[in-house]
Amino acid sequence: MDPEMDSQLKVGFIGAGNMAFGIAKGILSGNVLPVNVKVSAPSSRNLGRFQELGIAVTHSNIEVICGSDVVFVAVKPHLVPLVLNEISQHVTDRHIIVSVAAGVTLATLEELLPENSVAIRLMPNLPCVVQEGALLFARGSHAKQEDGALLRSLLHRCGLVEEGPEAWIDIHTGVYLFAEALAEGAVKMGMPSALAHSIASQTVLGAGRLLRDSGKHPAQLRSEVCTPGGTTIYGLHTLEQGGLRASTMSAVESATERARELGRKSAAGSRK
Repeated sequence: MDPEMDSQLKVGFIGAGNMAFGIAKGILSGNVLPVNVKVSAPSSRNLGRFQELGIAVTHSNIEVICGSDVVFVAVKPHLVPLVLNEISQHVTDRHIIVSVAAGVTLATLEELLPENSVAIRLMPNLPCVVQEGALLFARGSHAKQEDGALLRSLLHRCGLVEEGPEAWIDIHTGVYLFAEALAEGAVKMGMPSALAHSIASQTVLGAGRLLRDSGKHPAQLRSEVCTPGGTTIYGLHTLEQGGLRASTMSAVESATERARELGRKSAAGSRK
């Protein structure tokens, strides 16, 4: 997409939580100007950090929708029907509505919005704040390929941006607990806490970048660092004894099922 078009794009956020803030920081590091961004929230608690970025804030969701081309709906899943019912009569064919609410399906979004509205589901994650996010989106039935291209262009400074089928959107998990445990293990063995957490975070970041940039399978990278009889293979043996692989797979499964459960609740709420 033409960078000049990005700079003229009007972007709105309904909801001022961490995901909205992460995406806002990301798009401002690209070609979008702060003067073209507006955020709404019912209270002022989270709005100050947006103002520090030069972004206009308001308590009116309708003000955001009327002044924006792309609107990120970044509220909790149970609030999505209320928000979309409020703004629905102001949504036009020039709008792209992007929902980041966990579990709220494209079918629910399209049911709540005017006919033929352009809706997209987006799964971001918190590292968007440091432009190292992993973002996956799925287009609704009225969203064209160029709508997806526009969103990808808008978000490209947030991190990796990919499009996929909606069934993939609910599959997500995090690495924070692992990093915390890694640091606590080092503290237990005598390393100062601040240094342990610094090394743990850099270890996770470095491993992630190597995995991304090398194109190698995780198993191949693991075998490359496992010297026969060395410290790594001993540590991996302990992790396998503790069921790390099975526990991680179960965590992804549980998070996915919870997201789908939230979606079912949101859909039921929209029909009331």
